[in-house]
Amino acid sequence: MKTMMKTMSAAALGLAASMAQAADDVTLQLKWVTQAQFAGYYVALDKGFYEEEDLNVTIKPGGPDIAPAQVIAGGGADVVLDWMPSALASREKGLPLVNIAQPYKSSGMMLTCRKDAGVASPDDFAGKTLGVWFFGNEYPFLSWMSKLGLSTDGGEDGVTVLKQGFNVDPLLQGQAACVSTMTYNEYWQVIDAGLTPDDLVVFKYEDQGVATLEDGMYVLEENLEDPAFVDKMVRFVRASMKGWKWAEENPEDAAMIVLDNDASGAQTEEHQIRMMTEVAKLTAGSNGALDPADYQRTVDSLLSGGSDPVITKQPEGAWTHAITDKALN
Repeated sequence: MKTMMKTMSAAALGLAASMAQAADDVTLQLKWVTQAQFAGYYVALDKGFYEEEDLNVTIKPGGPDIAPAQVIAGGGADVVLDWMPSALASREKGLPLVNIAQPYKSSGMMLTCRKDAGVASPDDFAGKTLGVWFFGNEYPFLSWMSKLGLSTDGGEDGVTVLKQGFNVDPLLQGQAACVSTMTYNEYWQVIDAGLTPDDLVVFKYEDQGVATLEDGMYVLEENLEDPAFVDKMVRFVRASMKGWKWAEENPEDAAMIVLDNDASGAQTEEHQIRMMTEVAKLTAGSNGALDPADYQRTVDSLLSGGSDPVITKQPEGAWTHAITDKALN
């Protein structure tokens, strides 16, 4: 009898253990390296928000040679973070990405220029060399130049595009009059290098009317036909947005959580706290649900590309509220 009871107890413990391990796996591919740009996800992981939703989340850092669209197309992630211009361009080319949530309400993208390079307004861009990020980040810039009527093939009536690494060296070394920066990252690299705000003129994409949505959550359209996948994404979005709101309210603590997850050791406390403070300004005002007006503004900007638009037609089915309606209500 005692042996039977022991066997039953062991079986019960085994069942409980297997149930405890039944959390659903989710792999998230970031657009860039581990930093406060993605604090909400690391907070959700660190604070147990994913665990509370019965999720086992793996966060994969990005890098200069990692394109989120390629990762998800190859089955390397369930959900990816991408800028909408890149996602819509991928969709038009045949990869059916769908935006399921939009934590970032505002764009942090800017063009930062040296005054001593003779740039005071966009009218001064002609004939200048401008640093531009690629890997999908070039689309907002190309749309803006088209709106200004500036060729990107060089010459006195156009601009010369310098394929910019993910640093600000071309500006510091005088190779470019302007470089691409984010409000929360590269701009401060310029300042830390010794230039002052008075040495610079900054053109925020938001102020120029060409801002596009950044760092949305995207999945493959076919997966949204699977109820189990939809349920998993509902829980993922809910926990992620809980992480984002916590990060907004606790920027310094959120920055430290990011640092704890930085396997490279490349980030510093000062930089990450500053970054999180700026990022909080961009996620403020979003509960995670995509604002259709923000979406349409992005589409309109991309379609206004003249003879070489980023996308050539109004996208269909590129976003859904199906996940956020369940996750946030």
